[in-house]
Amino acid sequence: MEKWDIEDLRGRVPCAAVLERAGFAIDVKESTRRAVKHRRAAEIVIVIHEGRGWFDPLSDAKGDIFSLVMHLVSVDFPEALTRIADLVGFLPSEPAWRGQLGRGKPKASISERWRARARPSRSSATWRYLSEVRFLPEDILRAALAQNLLREGPKGSMWAAHTGEGDAVTGWEERGPDWRGFSAGGAKTLFRFGAIDAFRFCVTEAAIDAMSLAAIERMREDTLYLSTGGGWSPAAADAIRALVACPVPRPRAQLVAATDGSCPSTWWKLSVAEAAPFQATSVEICSGFAVLPMAMRSAMGSVCM
Repeated sequence: MEKWDIEDLRGRVPCAAVLERAGFAIDVKESTRRAVKHRRAAEIVIVIHEGRGWFDPLSDAKGDIFSLVMHLVSVDFPEALTRIADLVGFLPSEPAWRGQLGRGKPKASISERWRARARPSRSSATWRYLSEVRFLPEDILRAALAQNLLREGPKGSMWAAHTGEGDAVTGWEERGPDWRGFSAGGAKTLFRFGAIDAFRFCVTEAAIDAMSLAAIERMREDTLYLSTGGGWSPAAADAIRALVACPVPRPRAQLVAATDGSCPSTWWKLSVAEAAPFQATSVEICSGFAVLPMAMRSAMGSVCM
């Protein structure tokens, strides 16, 4: 890789993207606009220099995004380059206070902003994007609308709801022809699509992936299709544990980690497995996706619990 390609990666991928993918969460109470503290259990990393630098307050470790990857997963520089290149376009969650800079009045609440947006209809640009660009079937889109999971975003984009306790909307994934992100001020929990009383839980990184997998499987009646909204977080792990345990423990529960070609499948499987309140009994690689349209094609791996 040429020097200018390395500099391009350094400018396009913030340290926060690496940390969120690795399971770190922002400690908002102990962060400032110039120094954002990220935690993963007892580990701490503080991101500085507008997301381009970092240091570990518990050691002498510090540097740029390349040294961060090598510090977290003990890989060499070429492997770090590959992992960072996979994160181009991934937008990490934004601290709630960051979206309020320079604004005299508070924003509308997450729930108010969600209710204010229209649901996609067959004549809308959002519907065309989902059906013609992402190849999602009409029955899947209508099922998602029936569960109040989709809204029309700006410029033909889609909003896909993340929900918490009591099905309250905590934020939403934003996807469109020229845009991907997560709602400013929102909180990533899980996008949940499918059977409420499921005992099979398929965990993906994006709502469109979750709906695509539902289409591939003809929306199995025993399955809840989930998305973490990119990366892994303690909130996602807690939500998955709660799904398996409530309203009563589900001894037949099956957890499936579904990845596409841009996600390091081994890391994703281990992340999902660590969230499960039971041990993995087998590892299975799903097949038969090669005939799908490019927008839905995935090399999906699964860990069955």
